[in-house]
This record gives sequence, structure tokens and C-alpha cells, in this order.
Amino acid sequence: MQQRKLRKAGSLSLLTGSLVAAFIAASPYFFYLYEGFPRSKTWETSFFGLTLKYESINFDGVDVVAWIIFSKTIPLLLFLIWFFTCKHWWYHAILVPICMYFFQIMSTFNDDLAFTDSVDIYYMAPIILVALIFLYTIRMKIFDRIHNIDLSELERVSLKGEIKHENLKSFQNDDIDDDDDEPLFMG
Repeated sequence: MQQRKLRKAGSLSLLTGSLVAAFIAASPYFFYLYEGFPRSKTWETSFFGLTLKYESINFDGVDVVAWIIFSKTIPLLLFLIWFFTCKHWWYHAILVPICMYFFQIMSTFNDDLAFTDSVDIYYMAPIILVALIFLYTIRMKIFDRIHNIDLSELERVSLKGEIKHENLKSFQNDDIDDDDDEPLFMG
């Protein structure tokens, strides 16, 4: 019973990996799907009995809108695959281009904007700031663990490397030599 579950999990993992690899390999072909759209300003099609109509307001044709959408969607999907399969500590940084492509796709459908990619940075700034803070915190903890740094030691030293005298009494002990008045070597 246990071996059957392990074999089934392995088969599912192999299937998922194969589908992801096939999508990545076929992604250039998905990009060129925009060539199947008409070069007119309006596009009418039936989809499972529903008649769908799209009219391009700010662009020259439906093919231009499709080109913009596919040129943003394919990299977005590739970044999503990378984000969900990355095992490095910095994988949260991939959220920044994911959000960038998402906002660019949304601005394509916004009829008020004549040009896409013009106001995305204002929406991206808080996301970038949060991602940078999060990544720097993780990086600092990893660096401290690798180099065995005790951050409480840094509290008693000023930016110039001098020992702060208000905290000096709490760190001094009667059994320890008095040669600890030197600034810490931070190099």
C-alpha cells in the first residue's frame, strides 16, 4: 500500500514536471498566437455558442492588442513557473517582475490609457519596497548565521567604531580584563 502511494506520487510529479517542461519548450509558439487575430479594429467570434465582440479603442487593430497581451502573458507565466519551482532564498525577488507584467496586462485593458507601461511604476513602488526589505532581512540572517555574528555586539558600538559609554556598564564584568575599551574591528 505504501509503495503504491509512493509510485503514484512519483508518477504525478513526473507528469507535472513533463507538462511544465512542455509549456516552457512551446512558449515561443504560444507567443506567436497573436498572428491568428484579425488586423481590423473589431473582432467578432463565437465561443461555445456565445458571440463575443471586441473593439480596439486605443490600438490600431485587434492583432496589436493580442501581440501586447501575449508578449506580457508568456513571460508572466514563465516567471510564475520559476517562482513556484525556485528553491533559492532570493526567490521572493521574482515577485517584482511578476507584478510588473501583471500591471502591464491590466493597463492594456484600461481604455483610459492611450499608452501602456506609463503609470505602472507608481503601483510597483510599494511592492518593490516590501520585497527589498524582506529580501534584505533574509540575506542578513543568512549572512549572520554563516559568519557566526552576534548582532547584540553591534548595539554597543557607534557608527564610528567607538564604544558607547551608556551601554558599557551593562557589558562590563568584574572578572573580565579592562582591555575591552577598544572599538570592535568590523572589517
